[in-house]
Amino acid sequence: MNNNLTDKDKRDWNTFLKSEDKLPNKDFKNNKKKSFKTQSIDLHGYTLENANVIVEKFIYRNFKEGTNKLVIVTGKGLHSKNEADPFVSKDLSILKYSVPEFIKNNEELMKKITDIKEADVKDGGSGAFYIYLKKLK
Repeated sequence: MNNNLTDKDKRDWNTFLKSEDKLPNKDFKNNKKKSFKTQSIDLHGYTLENANVIVEKFIYRNFKEGTNKLVIVTGKGLHSKNEADPFVSKDLSILKYSVPEFIKNNEELMKKITDIKEADVKDGGSGAFYIYLKKLK
């Protein structure tokens, strides 16, 4: 590589330095923090019916407040006593499966939601999930 600058390169550089136009500062752009409001709720110990009512109210309230992301902690169902009852589904009575299913089947709730995903390990992993809410219009 040639380290020598040509006269044209020097003129171009001086012209740039004297001009009003400046390159955007990429570091400054990345330092802007977006306001990303997150709320969480823990459903450990709730019955399926109570959990669904609580989650529905939680979603509506946070949608009105402009929250972006909800963390719903359901637990993994490891301590569920549903296996003792032969008339209860082994999976659908566990909050981990039934609460997201309740939300997905509720058309009014889904109008306020952009996405539902399993949570990262730091937020509960397979014992929790995220709900991303739409912006309030």
